[in-house]
Amino acid sequence: MYHVLEFRYGPNLLFIYTGGDSLMSDDTATVVPDDQEPAGDEAPEQTESQDSSEPQERFACPECDSTDFSSNEGRGELVCNTCGLVIEESMIDESQEWRAFSAEERDKKARAGAPITYTKQDMGISTQIGSGSSELYKVSNKKRGQYYRLRKWHKRSTQSKDRNLGFALSELKRLVSSLGLPNAVHEEVARLYEKSVDKGLVKGRRIEHIIAALIYIVSRNQGTPRTLDEIADASGSEKREIGKAYRYVARELDLRILPSRPEHYLPKFAGELRVSGETQARARRIIQDAREEDLLSGKGPTGIAAAALYLSAALEGEKISQKEVAETVGVTEVTIRNRYNEFVKELGMIEGASSSSDED
Repeated sequence: MYHVLEFRYGPNLLFIYTGGDSLMSDDTATVVPDDQEPAGDEAPEQTESQDSSEPQERFACPECDSTDFSSNEGRGELVCNTCGLVIEESMIDESQEWRAFSAEERDKKARAGAPITYTKQDMGISTQIGSGSSELYKVSNKKRGQYYRLRKWHKRSTQSKDRNLGFALSELKRLVSSLGLPNAVHEEVARLYEKSVDKGLVKGRRIEHIIAALIYIVSRNQGTPRTLDEIADASGSEKREIGKAYRYVARELDLRILPSRPEHYLPKFAGELRVSGETQARARRIIQDAREEDLLSGKGPTGIAAAALYLSAALEGEKISQKEVAETVGVTEVTIRNRYNEFVKELGMIEGASSSSDED
């Protein structure tokens, strides 16, 4: 086996390339066998694996061959931490040439603009002639009529897709804020909705139903699920219509919908019930133990999460009623009792639960 090393010197810095022969030249490359020194000017041919290997670049100090460096941005120097050699000096500062001491000043001086995002129409890079009627009074009387006509024709030239996205993204923003969903869900739903518009899936269907269905799908896949009842209440749509749109969009976009896990509902339900972190952590352990005993198959995740929280609260000495848990989670008290009895019986928690109840 052979190792190919190539040595090149920059102004003050030694570059060492290891890998194939794509960076080699006759006067700089040396082929060194593993067990002997290079002999003569001849070198064996490179194998296919060596030819296909990508060269890797490594910076080394020309004095001690160390790769431990530190940079002094104030002095513009690159210094070797091992021997103290100043390798580069008068380095170019590639950061911005201005300073800002507040968020407003930073936004005013920044020239790059906001990042591209699907949550804004045309990825947030479109322009609009005028932002309100007050803009008309900033121009002279002679130009005001021309300015008005330009703005009017600019609005008329807007395509139907842009108008659709404008309404849909505002509705999406409202639902994301109402349901307390993270930005990752917001971004992915906006991307999938634009894909649905391009494929013609929105024609003949209400925008609110498609948006609600996508929120249901994406929130489940990203581990922050929301129930159909919650989404229906926030969007003002019927649960049946959201379910139909959900199945249609998932089929047409070929989306893989992962089954929701009970522990994904715990943070939200625990926050609404105002239980302690210890109770929430114990409920998570109860669900894990129940999964190992195969007690979760064929049962709804919300009912499992509700029963686990109720049981863990009893074991931790916190007083919450089955009715309160049922109203918060959106399941019946009978479901909570059934899951509770299964956990107590199969996981052997009857003594702890009864003792907690006696202490209360």
